[in-house]
Amino acid sequence: MTPVTSSAAGPGAADGTPNVGALAGDVARGAADASRITREGLAVAAARNAGVTVRTVHDVAGIRAVADFFADVWQTPRATAPYPSEVLHSLVHAGGAVHAAYSAGPSGERLAGAAVAVFGPPAERDVYSFVAAASASGRGVGFAVKQAQRLWALERGATTMRWTFDPLVSRNARFNLVKLGAVGSEYLVDFYGPMSDGVNDGDESDRLTVVWDLVTGTTRKDDPAEGRSAADVVRRAPDGGPLALGDADRLWCRVPEDIVALRAADRALALHWRHAVREVFTEAYADGLRATAMSRDGWYLLTRGPSPDPSESASEEQE
Repeated sequence: MTPVTSSAAGPGAADGTPNVGALAGDVARGAADASRITREGLAVAAARNAGVTVRTVHDVAGIRAVADFFADVWQTPRATAPYPSEVLHSLVHAGGAVHAAYSAGPSGERLAGAAVAVFGPPAERDVYSFVAAASASGRGVGFAVKQAQRLWALERGATTMRWTFDPLVSRNARFNLVKLGAVGSEYLVDFYGPMSDGVNDGDESDRLTVVWDLVTGTTRKDDPAEGRSAADVVRRAPDGGPLALGDADRLWCRVPEDIVALRAADRALALHWRHAVREVFTEAYADGLRATAMSRDGWYLLTRGPSPDPSESASEEQE
């Protein structure tokens, strides 16, 4: 009988004793493969549920279409798009990615959402997503684009993704903090300075940085409104109702139902809300609280606990 032979990397020793190190490696590789398949399946399912196909864009025409899409979302002339096609193309050439979601129609594909991500230092850990937008259809296009970004980043060794958004836009807060399970790591006062697009014109550009754990990518299941009714009112809102409620280790902060509509109808009142929420958040963050959830009726939940390192800010502008 031919003797069984093995190397240090083989499955067993010459006497048939299992090579524990090799078996452990096989188990680890199997777990990694299973995790990859799960992530790919989630991205595919998210796209299917949204009725879109998500892919990375590399060609000039495709990138120009994404730049035009962003211009339409932020209500600027396409000739002065907030993210010009040549800039997007350069980011792709530098190793970043433009993800675009397309829906099928009678006249062909239609762009329904897009996002742009680049690696930041350290390159093996963090990805910065600096712009994302989706058509306001409620079909889950934004979630599909984010899952595609997540898969792309994980395949390149990243473990976290960062971006910023306007904290007064409650639908984005709920998507980021609840649907994706990200955590607000820092509050940035007037981050961009004056903005002249059709969405933000006349307001101050406060932003909330969020950090998304790409490995877990867990949707929050707990109720952010639990305990709120028993909390004390600690500050009043510009409309006379409660703005902030608190207990021993939690804080709730209300934002306007639709800040974009309010800004268009009453710019002064919208700015009053901006300053009121800013005061609550800056004090809360100085006290060690972090935004961790958003209720369906427009209340942030801020809690204590470990928070991601905000030392490097992302700059995604999310619509």
